[in-house]
Amino acid sequence: MLKKKKKEDPDNPGVMNEIINEDGQEQTAEQENTTSAAELFKQELALANDKYLRLYAEFDNFRRRTIKEREEARKMEGKDVIVSLLPVLDDFERALRSMENSTDVVPVKEGVELIQNKLKNTLAQKGLKGMESIGETFDPELHEAITNIPAPTEEWKGKVIDEMEKGYYLNDKVVRFAKVIVGA
Repeated sequence: MLKKKKKEDPDNPGVMNEIINEDGQEQTAEQENTTSAAELFKQELALANDKYLRLYAEFDNFRRRTIKEREEARKMEGKDVIVSLLPVLDDFERALRSMENSTDVVPVKEGVELIQNKLKNTLAQKGLKGMESIGETFDPELHEAITNIPAPTEEWKGKVIDEMEKGYYLNDKVVRFAKVIVGA
């Protein structure tokens, strides 16, 4: 228990209050204030450290959750395209079964053409558009030149004469360059 021994003299500010603690040791009021201020700073430091650790843990959990959500989104990002192509796959399976028993080629050919048109329409609905290359001026941003051949006429020089693989746009961005033969 602390007891005050002397009071501060208002006429003499150099004289401090002396306090006797339970051990019988004297302390000044200034030392007591310093001790309590140090304890207060320690408490504030402990609170700030606790707040920091909680914030760090919350951020770490957020980061992990975000990574997990991105992985799930990447796995499922093509889902709508694949689901829209499933009927085309079913049509191909039916065509293969009908080809086993068919002796006439004309109906099988018509069936395959119908399936191709269905596939093209489905992909067009998803934003895929074919690139027209034959007769166009060679553009390295759209075409990949496989080879050059002598141009049949002067007007075909530097233009695409033949197309080995068709190029495609997806929402007006090139997703596959056309592989072409250019007139030289």
